[in-house]
Order: sequence, then C-alpha cells, then structure tokens
Amino acid sequence: MVRSLAIALVVGGLVAAPAAQARDGIGPGGAAALGVLGGLAVGGALGAAAADPYYPGKPVYRAPRPVYVEEEVVGPVCHFERRRYIDAYGDVYFRRVRVCE
Repeated sequence: MVRSLAIALVVGGLVAAPAAQARDGIGPGGAAALGVLGGLAVGGALGAAAADPYYPGKPVYRAPRPVYVEEEVVGPVCHFERRRYIDAYGDVYFRRVRVCE
C-alpha cells in the first residue's frame, strides 16, 4: 500500500511538473530545488512510517535465572596422562593413557 502510494505521488508529480509555473519572484531553478526538498521531506516521512514491522525495537538483555544442581558422583573419576613407552626396537613414544581413581 505504501509502495503504491509512493508511486502515485511520483507519477503525479512528474505529470504536474510541466504545468507548474514559478511565482512570487522564485526562478525555475529555485522552484525545482524547493520541489526536490519537499519530495525528500515527504519521502522521509513515508519511509519512517513504513518501518519494519518484524523488528520490535531495541533488544533487551537479561541474565538467566540461577539454576541449582546437585552434584552426583556416579562412577570413578578419570583423567588422561601422558606416559612414555619404549617399543621392542628402542623407539620412544608418548601415549595418552586413561587413568581412573
């Protein structure tokens, strides 16, 4: 709707432009400048009125609610260690070994 209204205003302005005459001591260049300024003002008002309806406004950031969780020990506590390993040929390797307590 806003787009069709804007198109109608532009077409109407282009059709009526040759019939308009400058009066009150304003030359044709000044009249054109005033017409451009008026068009920018009306276009800005229409553009501001046609703001994006899907964007509700500024975002609001809030901290999440605190959550209390009981710690539960289900099984042994495990971690990884690096251990040195020497194969049958004398080459030295480091392996990650899982160690559970």
